[in-house]
Amino acid sequence: MSRIVTRFDKTSTADDVAAGMDLRGHNAIVTGAASGIGIETARALARVGAAVTLAVRDVEAGCRVADDIARDTGNVQLQVAALDLLDHASIAAFVAQWRGPLHLLINNAGIMACPQSRTHEGWELQFATNHLGHFALALGLHRALAAANGARIVSISSSGHLASPVVFDDLHFERRAYDPWKAYGQSKTANVLFAVEATARWSDDGIVANALMPGGIMTNLQKHVSQATKDKWIELEKAGIIFLKTPQQGAATSLVAAVAPELAGIGGRYLEDCNEADIVENDAPADRGVRR
Repeated sequence: MSRIVTRFDKTSTADDVAAGMDLRGHNAIVTGAASGIGIETARALARVGAAVTLAVRDVEAGCRVADDIARDTGNVQLQVAALDLLDHASIAAFVAQWRGPLHLLINNAGIMACPQSRTHEGWELQFATNHLGHFALALGLHRALAAANGARIVSISSSGHLASPVVFDDLHFERRAYDPWKAYGQSKTANVLFAVEATARWSDDGIVANALMPGGIMTNLQKHVSQATKDKWIELEKAGIIFLKTPQQGAATSLVAAVAPELAGIGGRYLEDCNEADIVENDAPADRGVRR
């Protein structure tokens, strides 16, 4: 199995990747499209003609983003729909209102390193948001994805997955001390495993899924990260030790997974900096840079 390599790299932008594409007639959903790299993912898809649904918790914010993208791209095929990944009824309502084939499902929304909190079912918040909500969404939209005859699911993970496997014996930190980074890491590992298993189960239906690390991007995702830690990341970037991306650069790998011809019909891969990642040995230390 050869490693997937494109002509893009860590400095490429979402618009660079999408340039020259024609996605007219393609329907896309981007979760969490009211902020961060979700905005730029939706913008790049709209710029090349896709009909994009911004699936967001804050509909007013989503409408402002959609208006801005429409002015910027000239594409008015933008819809804003309410979606709360922690609310089963919200997910079900979103699925129920969907009509037609779905070519791209970009599972972009997420939370990071938040204080311990649980859903009303007792589920740990990061695992419930980052994995379980998107799992339920993809499952509900399976028929629409299959109808596209070549759909792609994009699962936004993180190098933070190195912080923890999925601890099946204690998914929700009921018997171990809560650690916000381990909880985040577990949810991001789940995003990767979802891409592998969704491809295994659904490729015969014409659906493939890939996971990715978008890179270090300073967005509202880090609202629970201390300012001291953020300042350290900035110092490391100034020293040339890490590379912080703009939101447009952060969205580039999402666009590779969504539209790059090199990944047509291929799933179960993990991407970073617009290419398939190198294999990391099992005993490699966790990345301590900026995690997305």
